[in-house]
Amino acid sequence: MKLAFIGTGYVGLVSATSFAEMGNDVICVDVDVDKVNKLRNGKITIYEPGLEPLFQRNIREQRLHFTTSLEAAVRTSDIIFLTLPTPPREDGSADLSYVMNVTHKLSSILTSYKVIVTKSTVPVGTADRIRRGMEAHGLKSGVDFDVVSNPEFLREGAAVNDFMKPDRVVVGTSSERAANMMKALYEPFVRNGNPILIMDERSSELVKYASNGFLALKISYINEMANLCVLAGADIDKVRAGMGKDSRIGSQFLYAGIGYGGSCFPKDVKALSSTSAEYGYDFSILNAVMNVNDNQKQLMLNRILANFDGDVDGVKLAAWGLAFKPNTDDVREAPALWVIAELTRRGAVVSAFDPEAIGTTQAVLGESIVYGKNQYEILKDAEALLIFTEWNEFRNPDVTEMLRLMKNPTIFDGRNLYDPKKMAELGFGYSSIGRPHYAPEASYQHTIHSMKSVA
Repeated sequence: MKLAFIGTGYVGLVSATSFAEMGNDVICVDVDVDKVNKLRNGKITIYEPGLEPLFQRNIREQRLHFTTSLEAAVRTSDIIFLTLPTPPREDGSADLSYVMNVTHKLSSILTSYKVIVTKSTVPVGTADRIRRGMEAHGLKSGVDFDVVSNPEFLREGAAVNDFMKPDRVVVGTSSERAANMMKALYEPFVRNGNPILIMDERSSELVKYASNGFLALKISYINEMANLCVLAGADIDKVRAGMGKDSRIGSQFLYAGIGYGGSCFPKDVKALSSTSAEYGYDFSILNAVMNVNDNQKQLMLNRILANFDGDVDGVKLAAWGLAFKPNTDDVREAPALWVIAELTRRGAVVSAFDPEAIGTTQAVLGESIVYGKNQYEILKDAEALLIFTEWNEFRNPDVTEMLRLMKNPTIFDGRNLYDPKKMAELGFGYSSIGRPHYAPEASYQHTIHSMKSVA
């Protein structure tokens, strides 16, 4: 099939490349001339494991194309995917201005039947809004089109595999013609028997929000359990193991830490809460999820501050990990950046290393911190190490080198990478999430009690 993707961000580039890999002729549109030129020249503009070989192959075999001309892309395509930003407004609702601006332009371009697909995560009712917008902005008489909701379920760091081997494909449409085209497009991806689910547009638009809201709930729940474990003298790793073996619960997203981040969970939870408010419904559990997530970052900050009696002015700290999760350079809503910004605001001197997210962090924090070339050089004379991201290279470090370099061998582990007892035996003061804590972390229980009383 001939496909157009409007927007070459994370979802657009992964989806377009994956469809091209299955033999489709794909053209991608973006208003950023410099970005389009880079992509045309084979320079990939995002970091995603496994994407570049597919990208290069489909550029070389001329199935993947890039342009700044919306009209040229639309006229030669059967299906038009909208992969545009839907950032949160101040009230948490999704900003649809990019989506609506493009659909208004499509109205005057369409001369024959097209399927317009919302691949971006959009609130319920967007398909109806697009239809009304198209009809009100110069659509030629007799030109037919269908609007389809086709939410993406891509995990950063595993997006290529998620797209090529989806556990389900969701298609929202009231048109049999559009449904048949979408099924034909996706059939090569579901030969293992996983379903293509055809449903109405509004149900489809809610699926992504419902899924991410529930996964965020699991993360916040296990973090609350971790805080209770500390107070009760239990170990969250053992509690999680017992929970995860229950087939009704499962073990995924039950790892205690400093909270979720990234481009999806924070935005989608806020948007779902905002949508609920628009319909007059108080989705109270979502507000609790967001509050817990904010508290986890604050809790780690409080633990660090307590270790230095509340004064980190001039204190040298090292940070391992900046991205919100491993295998990505995405630092949007990353807990690391919030904690680091709070520490530097109080005068701390922070040196940080991340295998992929140095550039994206510099775009946010600028030169307010020092960026290391490797995980060890930033440890020199550090009075504590802060672990924010569970990159594989941090899991089995050179302990002797760490002890040699650090001024004070204290670790605040926001991802529970190491065994607490072993770290204490090696000579580290080690503080993690929801597990037994060792010196110098005597004030941790008091910190949790204080936060709960304030809340």
